[in-house]
Amino acid sequence: MSSPNDGSSCPIASPNAPATSTSRAPSTLSKLNPLNYMPSNLSQSRSSNQTIALPTSRTTSSIPRGDVEGNWEYPSPQQMYNAMRRKGYDDTPEDAVESMVAVHNFLNEGAWAEIEGWEARFNKGLRHGWQSCRNGEQGFEQQKYEGESPRLLRFMGRPGILTPKARLYALWGFVWPAEYSSEPPFDRHDWYVQRKLPDGRTKEVRYVIDYYSGPEEPTGEPVFYLDVRPAMDTPTAAVERLMRFGGDVWYRASGAKARQ
Repeated sequence: MSSPNDGSSCPIASPNAPATSTSRAPSTLSKLNPLNYMPSNLSQSRSSNQTIALPTSRTTSSIPRGDVEGNWEYPSPQQMYNAMRRKGYDDTPEDAVESMVAVHNFLNEGAWAEIEGWEARFNKGLRHGWQSCRNGEQGFEQQKYEGESPRLLRFMGRPGILTPKARLYALWGFVWPAEYSSEPPFDRHDWYVQRKLPDGRTKEVRYVIDYYSGPEEPTGEPVFYLDVRPAMDTPTAAVERLMRFGGDVWYRASGAKARQ
């Protein structure tokens, strides 16, 4: 995914959320991520020694909240800058805050779109999931939800903790450098999503998101890749991942191009 030109953003986290624990220093992008437990009551006032004015306007995300009605609200660049100062990141360039926040906002909107794709396939159960996956990625048509759409309950930024899949990709990068990159993701999130089941009950599903950077476009625009999937916390989640991967492999191996 390349960076956008719009100003979409990420939600603000709960003021009661715990502090993030990391095993290595987070990247500048992950430090600026509003999903990393940014308090909801952060001041819009200009910080001391701030040399340029930053926007204070806030917009509403496309991500439904799980605790109350409505969607998660996006922070303003001024709030983000204040959050960085409060966390001790005094070296954050003031003139870079707007663009870097916009990039992360765009990425997190993309992550939610990927989660909606998973939920559209599996929110009605594994049988419906296989019917959605058996024709591969190209054969899947995103359908409108008949019931409630998924909702984001809470989230956790974990940029210093690699997922098993990210570690495996890094290993493959050393073994097959022409096919895989050994660079780890620059950020990781865990998103906890409320899934509405056909019988009316709700189920919490944890999604893991790895954020990778790729080579720049010829125009100089940065390129990013997201790896979004349900965490294998339950056998059902493991089957969902196997169905989606296996369905696509089977569809292509069984002559998908010839059928097109």
